[in-house]
Amino acid sequence: MFRTALRNVLAHKARLLMTVLAVMLGVAFVSGTLVFTNTISDAYQKSSAKGFDHVDVAVTAEGREDTGDTIGRTPELTQALLDDAAKVPGAASATGVVSGFTAIADKDGKLIGDGFQSQGGNYWGDKDPRYPLKSGAAPHGKDEVAIDSETARRAGYQVGDSLRLSVDGPVLTPKITGIFTTDDGNVAAGGSLALFDTATAQQLFGKTGTYDEIDVTAKAGVTQTALKAELDKALPKDVVETTTGRQLADDQAELIASSMSGLKQGLLVFAGIALFVGTFIIANTFTMLVAQRTKELAMLRAVGASRKQVTRSVLIEAFVVGAVAAVTGLIAGVGIGAGLRSLMGALDATVPAGPLVISPGTIGAALAVGILVTMLAAWLPGRRAAKIPPVAAMSSVHAQATVKSLVLRNTIGALFSAAGVAVILAATTMNGSDGQAPMGMGAVLLIIGVFILTPLLSRPLIAAAAPVLRIFGVSGKLARQNSVRNPRRTAATASALMIGLTLITGMTVMAGSLQQSIDKMASSALRADYVVSMANGNTLSPDVDRKLKATDGVTATSPLRNAPSRIDGETEYLTGVTGGTIGELTELKVDDGSFKVGGTDVVVDDDTATSHGWKAGSTFTASFEDGKKQQLTVAGVYEGNEMIRGIMLDNATLTPHVAEPTDMQVMVKTSDGPSDATKDRLEEALGSNPAINVQDKKDISNEIAQMFTLMLNMLYGLLAMAVIVAVLGVINTLAMSVFERSQEIGMLRAIGLDRKGIKRMVRLESLVISLFGGVLGIGLGVFFGWAAGELLASTMATYELVLPWTRMAVFLLLAATVGVLAALWPARRAARLNMLSAIKSE
Repeated sequence: MFRTALRNVLAHKARLLMTVLAVMLGVAFVSGTLVFTNTISDAYQKSSAKGFDHVDVAVTAEGREDTGDTIGRTPELTQALLDDAAKVPGAASATGVVSGFTAIADKDGKLIGDGFQSQGGNYWGDKDPRYPLKSGAAPHGKDEVAIDSETARRAGYQVGDSLRLSVDGPVLTPKITGIFTTDDGNVAAGGSLALFDTATAQQLFGKTGTYDEIDVTAKAGVTQTALKAELDKALPKDVVETTTGRQLADDQAELIASSMSGLKQGLLVFAGIALFVGTFIIANTFTMLVAQRTKELAMLRAVGASRKQVTRSVLIEAFVVGAVAAVTGLIAGVGIGAGLRSLMGALDATVPAGPLVISPGTIGAALAVGILVTMLAAWLPGRRAAKIPPVAAMSSVHAQATVKSLVLRNTIGALFSAAGVAVILAATTMNGSDGQAPMGMGAVLLIIGVFILTPLLSRPLIAAAAPVLRIFGVSGKLARQNSVRNPRRTAATASALMIGLTLITGMTVMAGSLQQSIDKMASSALRADYVVSMANGNTLSPDVDRKLKATDGVTATSPLRNAPSRIDGETEYLTGVTGGTIGELTELKVDDGSFKVGGTDVVVDDDTATSHGWKAGSTFTASFEDGKKQQLTVAGVYEGNEMIRGIMLDNATLTPHVAEPTDMQVMVKTSDGPSDATKDRLEEALGSNPAINVQDKKDISNEIAQMFTLMLNMLYGLLAMAVIVAVLGVINTLAMSVFERSQEIGMLRAIGLDRKGIKRMVRLESLVISLFGGVLGIGLGVFFGWAAGELLASTMATYELVLPWTRMAVFLLLAATVGVLAALWPARRAARLNMLSAIKSE
């Protein structure tokens, strides 16, 4: 039986090629994902570990928790603590570390890198071992700075150039005195790093005489653990916390691995989709191969082969096919991993240097996935073939499905579909994250149910195309009949395309609806023409509001100033606003009371009010960070959203209790409304600061929507893999169907159907099957998009369903294109069959 199975593989190698390709693509995706994420993760881990080479023990401030009505404060790392750390037995040196956000502008005045990765710090002395100088010298004084070599390369800066940068205030124009190399993870991820001398850095970052961290190096022969123990003895335990460099490196490596796991899981989900789609092709291929060899298998049964032996022979074939596909897929996956890494470099996504990582786990996963998926998909056709009685099999090449089996299939499919719809509808009534798991489960049940029901659905949907197919005469009529001749095969072929289009359509519906909802939120919540904020999300200096208020054309401003407080024994953040103007700058629906902010009157969003049991007229006591208390009155309760929420009170009431007032953003109303000229005027008033964003409503909604657009484009690219696999499935099915119907095609040629008619018949058959899959996929995608939107609407009041009709039409056209392209080779092959040879074939 083993020799027979191998002979069958070699005899049908052309027919199995598409199956090998389908499995290979799925395996390549899995192994490529693992190679890529392991390589990037390893490179970042090694790079971050190098950053701790000069740290044996790190000393940081021990945070204090909020208790009762008291707000905890973090102690400061003073120069005295630094001196004490340097004197402990076993310490070779101690370095004070100061860091903070620093935005560097390129030569066009635009921010370099992502705001969240634009950092600044201090250069220790004349030769800081953390930052080896590539050229130039260490910075000294407020007019000098050193920058990292990657930023210098990207922006074209050299030693001696002046650059524009901002920390938390006006724009500075220091001279570049040095360019250094670094293993800093932010720089490796495309950010920038600017270093000042220690005194300047402390002044710029508002940490005069203090440090964010103290890095201590050990003398030769002293272990990190021993040095840590000495520091723990010498330094006050309630003020500082000590961590070894090795522990910091391990924690960083774990953090990197954790952050990469999300990307890895996301990519593996799409690899799984490609494999899931591939399983239909494999099952279809083996079903057709077994059907074509029914007489052969019956003969084996007649000469003594048992059912298990017949099933085993089919599984051996699947094993060989799976092994070949897994090995080639692994090789292709290594190429994909290397290609993705190169692509990141081409897109200026800087990645630390490092070797390509091909772990034993990657090799094992590729082989296991390729072989197991193929064998599982082939098991059912093999088992079905083994159950056919030898006499019945020898009397008919095609074993038709019994009525009983079809009734059972349709019943199971209806139950799965009904259960899926019921669970999804139930999930839409839940709130936020509570409904995610049920909705996911319902989606899986519904997709399985529809897949089981596709043979039943194929007949009415394909029959609907009959009027159009009649235009093509005999070829059209034959194409329709061939499409419904074997509903199971048509269903399996169409299902591969259906799944890909379901996901693409569902995500497109969600993205379009979210964009509309974000636009609506921005326009309904804000009356302000502009919102001014820091590029990295940090706080603004109060000077920003003062400068904007003095700018020509500005009619109203209000900073949003956050400060912690203790209310009912819990920490609540208060949002300070300008009470006299906040009503002009926002448009929030008030559910209870009035939107009145001033003195001790505050307004509260509905969620906060509900959690505290407040309503209009309620009073509560807030303990501010300076320890003082004040009774406040709820003047109104408003509907909060993702842009504006919380407890709003007048800045005149809040600011006296805040040690260092800072603003999260500033809302601005102008006399001329939003325009390029107005925006330029506001930016100029702020010194054309690269660290500050001036955004109108459209900019805000576009910034939020960018994340969804980027994700959607990535998903389109990833789901293209599933569509490619689906194309292979259609080609495979048609090619094998042509081989199976050779005699029939010969007879059609003999009675007058020309080659052009044969080609048209095969193409129309492919088109009908592909459009059937496309209609099912788009229909399911719209349903899933609606259901997910209903779940999202529970947390986003402005959400509304938007159907992207144009894109859905494009998706249907894509399905039709798949059908036309997939039929090119099978149609050509069918037309070139020798008439007499085809009639004589069995």
